[in-house]
Amino acid sequence: MTTLNLMDAVEEQRKEVVAMARDFALTEIVPYAAEWDRTKEYPRDVIRKLGDLGFFGMTIPEDYGGLELDHLTYLLVIEEIAAADASVSISLSVHNSLPSFVIRTYGTHEQKERWLRPMASGEMLAAFALSESHSGSDAASLSTQATRDGDGWVLNGTKAWVTNGDTADVFLLLARTDTREDRRGAKGISAFVVPRGIDGIEALAPEDKMGLRASRTNQVALHDVRVSSDHLIGQEGRGFIYALTGLDEGRMGVAAQAIGIARAALEHSVTYAKQRHQFKTAISEFQAIQFKLANMATGLEAAQSLLATAAEAKTRGEPITQKASMAKLFASEMAMMVTTEAVQIFGGYGYMRDYPVERLLRDAKITEIYEGTSEIQRMVVARELLK
Repeated sequence: MTTLNLMDAVEEQRKEVVAMARDFALTEIVPYAAEWDRTKEYPRDVIRKLGDLGFFGMTIPEDYGGLELDHLTYLLVIEEIAAADASVSISLSVHNSLPSFVIRTYGTHEQKERWLRPMASGEMLAAFALSESHSGSDAASLSTQATRDGDGWVLNGTKAWVTNGDTADVFLLLARTDTREDRRGAKGISAFVVPRGIDGIEALAPEDKMGLRASRTNQVALHDVRVSSDHLIGQEGRGFIYALTGLDEGRMGVAAQAIGIARAALEHSVTYAKQRHQFKTAISEFQAIQFKLANMATGLEAAQSLLATAAEAKTRGEPITQKASMAKLFASEMAMMVTTEAVQIFGGYGYMRDYPVERLLRDAKITEIYEGTSEIQRMVVARELLK
């Protein structure tokens, strides 16, 4: 197949997959998202249906049952789901990014067969457990300990802010494998796959969050959790490096989520501005409203282009750390701007939970925080510039 034909085939597949995601979002998510937010109900049936469609295997190789989509197509699916409900999109994004990335990149063939195949089918929902209550941005200061025990390991500690914490079937978890007598910093951290059903692992009560209220976020405690040596992914002491590499994918997923949230806010704002009349005129006729909409649309378009550039660089096999951080930084701050302006356009109604822009504003805020705060993204971009 020629390069041109291959590109046409990818584009055709992209259109089909994104259209499928959009149709699913409109019928299975949009009508219920506000109620899920109000009740903090985790939409298990929707997650299962997404698995049936193959959307939990978007980044997993075909050899292990995945769709192995190009990265831009994957991100456009995340955008479509996020435009319907950011809570559902983050479950999808987390599963497809760091756990999948680390296992498929550094795992053995046997580990990939064991974990990626059920992850691709949606039989297993994955979570990523890195942060701890005392180690957020300073993730390398984590203290969860993995101690050798014969041919296996015993894990003790508590992970914080784990998306899918009490719904995941398997965790990609980072723990220290150095000793208290010989701490090695980031080089003393290893990556483990830990299934939920194992003795000693406990998800604590879900956090009560500002936004993403239908997404489960928990502390996960480990009490003498015993795993065999084949649960260690890659080399001992390299787990933190694996995670940092995988964060590029995670950050692009959050950028796509932010874009979806902002797109929904803009669409609602355009519709409302045409319908709402003041002084016997649709408010869309007022220059103040038009300028807001113009700024919102421009920011959205710029974020989409920046993310597409990062995704295409990844497809070409180029370094993407700087581009991924730029995309995440710009898209998340754009989402806050767009959703804030959306609430302003709706006026008093925008502050009410009867209207969707209130939820979108709450959901947008977390995109500036998780997978590395905006401050961390600026540090990453600057570091790359100054190399």
